[in-house]
Amino acid sequence: MTILTPTRDLGAKTVPATMVVVSGEAMMTPEQLSAMMPDLDLNGQFLADLMSAFLAHEQCGTHLYRTVSGLTQNPALKRRYTEFLGETENHVDILTQLITDLGGDPMYVSPAARLTHGMDTKLMEAFVLLAGSAEMLVLEMAMLEGVMLAEAKDHANWTFLHDISEKLPEGPFRDAARRAVSEVVPQETEHLTSAQTTWARMAMLQTKSTVAMKVADFTEKVMGTVANAM
Repeated sequence: MTILTPTRDLGAKTVPATMVVVSGEAMMTPEQLSAMMPDLDLNGQFLADLMSAFLAHEQCGTHLYRTVSGLTQNPALKRRYTEFLGETENHVDILTQLITDLGGDPMYVSPAARLTHGMDTKLMEAFVLLAGSAEMLVLEMAMLEGVMLAEAKDHANWTFLHDISEKLPEGPFRDAARRAVSEVVPQETEHLTSAQTTWARMAMLQTKSTVAMKVADFTEKVMGTVANAM
């Protein structure tokens, strides 16, 4: 089962921190955290924390694409957001399996993951609030900017995993990492490039519009331009 929002009821685990109390089976021990790629002279606890944050970002990415695909009034963007949603859901599964293959626990929610979840959630909240207080073109541009930000971080995460996979010695850990990055990195590159290109085209079209246009007419023109770009 794909878990997009890990909770204690679903088996999520974490470590105690300031204002965070953890007890019983929900607590991760230092030994468990250090189990990530054992015997490779790596900082397993740091990698466990980092990959937990990577997984949280992918999980939040599914919620982001559901949000923007529901808010957009651009058919071309809706199709693209829906396509990227399906791929991001698959990325959650791939990263979940990779963490397991590397000796970690995908139900571990690190402090970095909690921070990632908080930042990503605020981004989605901004779109919902903006939807009732701004013109549609402003919202469309803002959502594209949000996707760009999210995908830039995604791309950085998977680029790091690619780079570290190349430094691992031959064996099952390297094989597992290579399998994951070979499928995901090209898709993440496409997601980021698509968002950047579409945003730039929409911004340029608005910049070059020297005459005042009704919002409905301008939106139709922008939609046509974006559809052609895609």
